[in-house]
Amino acid sequence: MGELQTEAITTEKELSTASESLTVHRMWQYWLKRARRFISDFEPGRSSMRLTEKRRNGGFVESNKGLLFVLCVFVAFMQAGLFTAHAAQKSREVYPDAIGPTTPQGPTKGFAMDHPIPRLMADAENKFRALLGKQSRTLSAAVKEYKRRYGRKPPRGFDEWWKFAKENNVKMIDEYDGLVEDLAPFWEMSGEELRRRAWQIASFDSIDLVRVQDGNTTIENLSEGTDPGARAKGFRDMLFKFKSKLPDMDFPVNTKSEGRILVPWELRKYPNITEQEGSQGFDPKTFSADWQGEGNVWEAYRRACPPDSPARHMFASMRATIPASPVSKGNFFAPQKQIISGGEFSFAPHTSGHFDFCQNPWARYTQGHFFSDWRTIPMLYPVFSPAKGKGYSDIRIPSHYYYGSVPRYTYGWDPVNMDMKAVDGNELPWEKKSDKIFWRGATTGGGSTPAGFTHQYHRHRFLRMATDTSDTNRTITFADPPSSTNFVSEKVPARAVNQEIMDVAFVKAVGYYPAGDAALARDHRFDDAVSLGKHWAYKYLLDLDGMSYSGRFMGFLASDSVPMKATIYQEYFSDWIQPCNAADGVAIRLHYIPLSASYKEIYNIHAYFSGAPAAALEASGSSSSRHAGSAEGDRRLRRIARAGKQWKQTIGRTVDMEAYVYRMCLEYARLWADDRAAMDFVF
Repeated sequence: MGELQTEAITTEKELSTASESLTVHRMWQYWLKRARRFISDFEPGRSSMRLTEKRRNGGFVESNKGLLFVLCVFVAFMQAGLFTAHAAQKSREVYPDAIGPTTPQGPTKGFAMDHPIPRLMADAENKFRALLGKQSRTLSAAVKEYKRRYGRKPPRGFDEWWKFAKENNVKMIDEYDGLVEDLAPFWEMSGEELRRRAWQIASFDSIDLVRVQDGNTTIENLSEGTDPGARAKGFRDMLFKFKSKLPDMDFPVNTKSEGRILVPWELRKYPNITEQEGSQGFDPKTFSADWQGEGNVWEAYRRACPPDSPARHMFASMRATIPASPVSKGNFFAPQKQIISGGEFSFAPHTSGHFDFCQNPWARYTQGHFFSDWRTIPMLYPVFSPAKGKGYSDIRIPSHYYYGSVPRYTYGWDPVNMDMKAVDGNELPWEKKSDKIFWRGATTGGGSTPAGFTHQYHRHRFLRMATDTSDTNRTITFADPPSSTNFVSEKVPARAVNQEIMDVAFVKAVGYYPAGDAALARDHRFDDAVSLGKHWAYKYLLDLDGMSYSGRFMGFLASDSVPMKATIYQEYFSDWIQPCNAADGVAIRLHYIPLSASYKEIYNIHAYFSGAPAAALEASGSSSSRHAGSAEGDRRLRRIARAGKQWKQTIGRTVDMEAYVYRMCLEYARLWADDRAAMDFVF
C-alpha cells in the first residue's frame, strides 16, 4: 500500500499488480470487519441471536468465540483471492468484439492481405443507405410497421406526430426500438402506480419534475432550497412546440449525468413479487443523493445481473482480475476474434455501449462509471436521463447540451451575436488541418466510491498510453508500397509514435488521485485549456466519456473533422447513427470511428488514414514517404468527416430531438392513463 501511495503507476503490468494488491488488501480489511461483526452478533444481549437463554448469557458461543473468529477469517481469506485460478482462466476467454484479419505475430517483412477498413466502411455505407431507404413513407405504412415491430397499435396522437415529422423532414420514422425498450418495464404496472411513483421519486434529492398541465409546462423541485437544474430546463424547452397536444403528466428528470435506476434482476424478471411493492416504504427524507459510505455502484449493479452470471457470484465478483496484458482478457480489452499482433491491428465495429459487465465483472475496474459518488435507486421509477449504461432502467432523452446552444459544446456558436452559424469561425480547410489526434479534458470519469481506483479510469488509461515516453513497442502495420496489398508490420517505440501523432492532455485536475496531485501530474501530461473552436485545427478529435456521456459529441460531428469515440453509454440516437445487421448483431459506424476500451487499435487506424509514422517507415527500410502512403486513406478519412457532418445536419438536428421527445411523450401518456386501450391510435 505504501508503494502505491508514493510511486507512479506507468505500465499496464504495474497497474495490474497495484490494482490487485489494493483490492485484495481492501477485501481483507472488509472480511476481517465482517468476521468481527459476525462474532459480535453472538454476544450476550444480541436479540438477533436469541437462540437459547443459555447462549444469550454466554454459553457455547461465548466460550468458542476464538475458534469461530479463526473459522470466519479462514473462509474470508479463501474467498478473497487465494483460489482465483478458475475465475482468472474464465476471464481470459476471447470474445468477438471487432473485426480484424489474421496477421503474423511480431515484425513481418511482407505479407499479402486486404486491409479491413475499406470493407468496414463499405459495409457501413450500404447498411445505412438501406436503413434510410426502408423508412415508412406514408402514415398507413408507419402504423403497419409499428404493429409489426411492437405487436400493438401506436399511441393516440400518432397521426399528429407523423405530421410533425413529415413537415420537418425527419428521416427516422420507424427507428424507435430503444425508446420502446426503455418504457417496456412500465407496462407491468398500472397507470395509477406509475403516477404514484413519478410523484414519489420527484421528492428525492437530485430529481427535478417537469409537469405538463392544461397544455403548459412547469418545473418543480420538491427538495427544500434547491433550484431546478439545466437538464430539466432543457427537457421543458424540447416540449414547447407540441405541449398543447399533450395530456397532463409528470416527468421526473435526473439532475445528474449518470444513470440512476438499477433494478435488481429479480424485480425486473418478476415485477409483481412482494418486494416490488416496497416502494411505498421508500422514504425520500432518508434518501441521500450520494453514497456516504453506505454502498457503491458496483454492488447495486451486480444485483441487476442474472443470478447465474459471474457478477452475482459474490466473492468472485469482488476479486481484482485486471490483466497484466489487457489484450489477454476478452473483448473489453481485446476487440478481435483472434489475438493478433498484440491486439493492435484489429478494429472495433462498435463501441462498448453493449458490453456485458455481468459476464465480465473484472472489467468494472477500468471504468469510472462504477465508482460514481451518486447513489443509484434500486426500484423501478420513471426517471429521465441523458444516457445510461447497459443494465440501467433510466428512460433516455436528448441531452440539454445537444439541444441548447452551449458555447463550450456547440459548433458554430457566435459569441458576439449570440447565435449559430453554419460554419464555425474557427473552422479550417481539410488540407490545413493537423494529422495529429487531439484531445483536451479534465480528469473526470468517475467518483471515489470506493476511493483508490482513479488511475485505472478510462481517461487516465488513455492519457498514459498516448503520452508514454518509454521504449515500449507499438506494432504498426502498413502497406508498402502504398496502396498495395503487401503489408509490413514493424515494432516501434511508443515514445516515437506518440510524439509524432498524439496531442492529448489533461487541462484540469478534478477529484481524488490515489497518490496525490504530484503523482497525478507526474503520471499524466497537463496543458492549457482550449476553446472548442481550437479543435477544428485537427482531423482527428478523440471523444472520451466523462462522468457519463460526452457532451461534445454532437459538436464534433457538426465539424469538418472526424470524431474517434469510445463509450460504454447508450443515448437517444443509438438507433439512428448505426445500421445494425440483425443476423450477426454487428453494428458498424459510418459517421465516426469507434474505438474499443483498450484504445490500442488507434495507432493502426491512424497509420491507415494518415500513413505510417516515420519511425515505422525507418524500421522497415521503406523508401516511401509518410504522406505518399496516406493519399487514399486521407480521402477515406474525409468521407467519414463529411458523413458525420451530413448526419448531424439531417438526423442530429434539434428538430429531430423534438420528434424523438414528442413520440416518447405519446408512449408515456398511454402508460400514464388508467385506460390504456383508450389511448391507442385508431387508424
